[in-house]
Amino acid sequence: MNISVREVRGKNDIKKVEQLAYEIWTQHYTPIIGIDQVDYMLENFQSFEAIEKQISEGMSYFLLFFEGEPIGYMASKPQGENMFLSKIYVLSDLRGKGIGSYAMNYLETRAKEMGCRNLSLTVNKNNTDSIRAYEKLGFINVRPLQTDIGKGFIMDDYFMKKQL
Repeated sequence: MNISVREVRGKNDIKKVEQLAYEIWTQHYTPIIGIDQVDYMLENFQSFEAIEKQISEGMSYFLLFFEGEPIGYMASKPQGENMFLSKIYVLSDLRGKGIGSYAMNYLETRAKEMGCRNLSLTVNKNNTDSIRAYEKLGFINVRPLQTDIGKGFIMDDYFMKKQL
């Protein structure tokens, strides 16, 4: 199985992340949070401009590849001794093939190299498959977390953490 990770560099990579975000989010999150919130979040957090801004503020984006094709992405940002995993998404037809685990191992290695002692993330409370996957990878549900993201939308999440 040929899985790889490459840090996003340049406008073409950012455009690819934006395209993957649109496809993955529309399919996966519409049943969980509804199309209005999906559209709002794509525009405000996963558009080309939003991704470019996040990178300029220290967020690292990575493209995930399977058999040489881009099939997902992740983003992370160090916060002191913690590495925050902001995003990890894989196309639906390629989930369950070990790509997410490979990407998490990559991120854990990177976090340790940067002196981080923990890996943390937030996950929607109703995203049960992802919660199970994170628990299987050693994450612990620390607390519920609600975040007002504007326009009347709330992210209703769990904050999860893993010691490295």
